[in-house]
Amino acid sequence: MREKIAVIGAGSWGTAITIPLSNNNYSVSLWARDVSLARSIQETRVNSRYLSQTILPNLVSVTGDIEEAVSSARVVVLAVPSHGMRTIVRHLKNYLKDDAILVSLAKGIEMNTMMRMSEVIAEEVPSILRENIAVLSGPNHAEEVSRKIPSATVISAFKREIALKLQPIFMTSYFRVYTNSDMVGVELGGATKNVIAIAAGISDGLGFGDNTKASLMTRGLAEMTRLGKALGANPLTFSGLSGVGDLIVTCTSRYSRNRAVGEKIGQGMSLQDITREMNMVAEGIRTSKAIKELAEKHEIEVPITKNVTEVLYEGKKSRDCVVDLMMRGAKDEIELF
Repeated sequence: MREKIAVIGAGSWGTAITIPLSNNNYSVSLWARDVSLARSIQETRVNSRYLSQTILPNLVSVTGDIEEAVSSARVVVLAVPSHGMRTIVRHLKNYLKDDAILVSLAKGIEMNTMMRMSEVIAEEVPSILRENIAVLSGPNHAEEVSRKIPSATVISAFKREIALKLQPIFMTSYFRVYTNSDMVGVELGGATKNVIAIAAGISDGLGFGDNTKASLMTRGLAEMTRLGKALGANPLTFSGLSGVGDLIVTCTSRYSRNRAVGEKIGQGMSLQDITREMNMVAEGIRTSKAIKELAEKHEIEVPITKNVTEVLYEGKKSRDCVVDLMMRGAKDEIELF
């Protein structure tokens, strides 16, 4: 009998990650909150709402019953937005096996608590499972992973042995998996780069060029690294896949929801109108506030994040950010890392 893996969340990334998992001959149970969507995917083998070009393998079953999805699963993959993580974990925790491994795919920080997703999960699950928590993060657009386009990612866990157990479960000939013991850095890289991608999108929307975007990405990486270091992360992590790798793809790709949000803002659309027409979540919208608060708490300079948050929530004009960022006091480049 094949081992079972549960994937919680049938958005584009949750749907896509079932492909490498089933490729490794696991029985995958994909849970969709919307029962009618679950029924449609199960019948048609296509997630027409979020990933319409991908046909699900036969080893993937789809359900709207979270107990059915999680029950007896060796690994539970949490592919839900960061703002919904606590509620979902609270709902499914009573159905977990005593030795289940939980893997977060969410790239965000919880508002109000400013917690990373591994911390949120640890607060909600029974104590016996708290060391069985891991995160997966990297430059992994669902549209490409689902098409088996070569990609790489990083797994980090509270315990190294958990990361090593997960590595072969996810790894295929087209999805290469590295491990990294720096859980703080891996999670922060995935969350903070989304805010910088909104800034890159605003630059696109304003009609600026490659010089502007390269500058935003480079100085954005400096912000990510400074904040990560203050929170105990290894600065080298931000030079890896979950840092600069994810930053590059999120700031430049046509698939990037965060970059697209920024572009529309730069073109003059309101955040309310943008979110109303979006089919999927752009994590950087909510996360920007939490990162700004984290930075203020630790007295870390994050000027790009600060300006993005002011545009999103305080009515600041995008063009006003240009002057504020360009005319900041003269600095030495390296000392601010």
